[in-house]
Amino acid sequence: MSLNKETTLDAVIELITEKLQSGGAVTFTPNGTSMLPMLRDGEDVVVLKKPEGRLHLFDVPLYRRENGQYVLHRVIDFERDGSYVLCGDNQFAKERGIQDSQVIAVMTAFYRKGKAYSMTSLRYRAYVNFWYYTRPFRRIFRAGKSRAARFISQKPKK
Repeated sequence: MSLNKETTLDAVIELITEKLQSGGAVTFTPNGTSMLPMLRDGEDVVVLKKPEGRLHLFDVPLYRRENGQYVLHRVIDFERDGSYVLCGDNQFAKERGIQDSQVIAVMTAFYRKGKAYSMTSLRYRAYVNFWYYTRPFRRIFRAGKSRAARFISQKPKK
């Protein structure tokens, strides 16, 4: 019997929390583009487990914002008060002040086209380091690309 059904996290968060508290893992397909290119909207499957202690740099937690929205973003820094600074791989705006109490789970692996990718693999770690340390250059590139597109669209046609 297959239970593959599209639903919201709000509808199943109690079951997810119960499963995580008992030491189990939870898998689901995330939606959105904030974690591109690592996680593809509606295609990849993430594996989540209850965090063991505090999160580490580059961990990807599932957390709940103050407004009730569930988000899967990467830890990119820590505040002096112990809270986390998070950001999606496809974003530049940092989200500050995320507390341990908001963290529900942490990603331990993901699947793309049936192939598993562990968060501890050398390939994944190389990706994370490359993506994180090229962040300033990607921001400049994206701004230049946007300006070029505006310039081209404003150019009078003959």
